[in-house]
Amino acid sequence: MKKEINWKETILETVLDLLFPKKCPVCDNIVGFGKGDICVQCLQKLKFINSPFCMKCGKPLEEEDEYCFDCRRRKHLFRRGIAVFEYRSIASSIYRFKYGRRQEYADFFGKCMSGRLEGQLKRWKAEALVPVPIHPSRKRERGYNQAQLLAKEISARTGIPMRCDLIARKKKTAPQKDLNDAERQNNLKRAFKMMKNDVKLNTIVIIDDIYTTGSTIDAMAATLQEAGIKNIYFAVLAIGVGQ
Repeated sequence: MKKEINWKETILETVLDLLFPKKCPVCDNIVGFGKGDICVQCLQKLKFINSPFCMKCGKPLEEEDEYCFDCRRRKHLFRRGIAVFEYRSIASSIYRFKYGRRQEYADFFGKCMSGRLEGQLKRWKAEALVPVPIHPSRKRERGYNQAQLLAKEISARTGIPMRCDLIARKKKTAPQKDLNDAERQNNLKRAFKMMKNDVKLNTIVIIDDIYTTGSTIDAMAATLQEAGIKNIYFAVLAIGVGQ
């Protein structure tokens, strides 16, 4: 069921807003009581993904085309993906969310993702949202899995169940941002394992914060497909610009 806000929750949020003023997830300055989740100026700086975009991975394109350069030259295991923001317009915010213990950003990011993507998730007939898992040691270091926080918020707003019990990361991989395309693929070989043998799902959506080359999504998709899940999509907070 979708998340319903009652008057008690509204009063509690108002009190918390007064005691602990919200900070803008983009500039990190105090937004001000009753002025929403983000500064008006910062909202104008954010670049949402609009057409034209790649019909495979969702990267925004400078010119109308079916696929971006990466998706034309490489076969992906997922069916399709979608994103909310162009990465460069929100990169510093995602960095703080991911590495700076700013878990509270998940509320704003979740609202953005569910608001922009809910229609597509329903058209895909998504049966579950599956956050990209991180290695247990990395979760202990960070304190949380940012993809799981996003999936939880989207689930609460769309009613699509979140499943964290299907797949796990068994290999502590090097950060993908430091590797080239070939190294990314090799880095993720045998990185995931299924946690359940009797998966009765046909369509799932993988949730993550950033999409770059698709190596992580493909590695997860390979493991999930072996377990019998046929239709695998993804939804991310941010994505780079395609060619």
